[in-house]
Amino acid sequence: MRNRDLSRQHQLIGDLFNSQFDDTSVSNDQAAFFDANGYIAGIKLLSDVQIEALRQDLSTMMLNEYADDPRFYEYHSNESADPAKALFHALGAWRVSPSFHDLVFYPPLIKIAAKLLGGQVRLWHDQIFVKPAGDGAVVAWHQDYSYWTRTKPVSHLTCWIGLDDSMIENGCVHYVPGSHRWNLLPRTDLATDMNAVLHVLTPEQHTAFLPVPIELRAGEASFHHPMLVHGSYENSSDKPRRAVVINFIRDGVCSDSDEPLLAGVPPVSRDEVLTGRFFPLLLS
Repeated sequence: MRNRDLSRQHQLIGDLFNSQFDDTSVSNDQAAFFDANGYIAGIKLLSDVQIEALRQDLSTMMLNEYADDPRFYEYHSNESADPAKALFHALGAWRVSPSFHDLVFYPPLIKIAAKLLGGQVRLWHDQIFVKPAGDGAVVAWHQDYSYWTRTKPVSHLTCWIGLDDSMIENGCVHYVPGSHRWNLLPRTDLATDMNAVLHVLTPEQHTAFLPVPIELRAGEASFHHPMLVHGSYENSSDKPRRAVVINFIRDGVCSDSDEPLLAGVPPVSRDEVLTGRFFPLLLS
């Protein structure tokens, strides 16, 4: 399987994600909380066996030999501008690793995404974030859609899954409830100035800027709206903070650019619907 591009496979290719947590769902109350606040959290998605398989594949993909692998859309051994503060960040693991590939096609995950987006969903792209123990860099306050304006309309959803316990001490994600109803804010550097976005908030937004820490146990997930302001502080603990992120789009989202939407992926013409090999339809 090494060096094989798994983006050609649009179904489970192994047994790891066949049967765990098939009864996972989102209640109407949780969906209403999502609509009001822009997120839900604490949803158990992964078993210990699944977590360990993902951790092992992640360790392999962090080896230097993968830095120039063309299957990754982006690969940052350290996205922080401060060499003393590390943030590993990569996009495209689903094309490289069997376990990360099958996570994308995991029915319980897809079922929740379809419920929150109100229809069938496609993969937009995945991400890996690693904050090593003791020197993990920040992920500055931002809205995901500020990185995705090359697609339209705003019908996206992010699922953040912890591969370790994610606590305040090791840099858990913080959400700003209700900020998904704000305007699109200017994009700032992702891993340098934690509070850069605060300089562009209105007085009303400053008053409403009340971040909530989202502490999760390994294998638990949170889901958030693409306009929700969120970020995470440094990992100052003696434990790593590893996470995988799956970004979904509702079926029907279009390109808003004639340039490639992801590095190495053929362009999708402006106003054409995202489909095909790199944006597969996901069925629960």
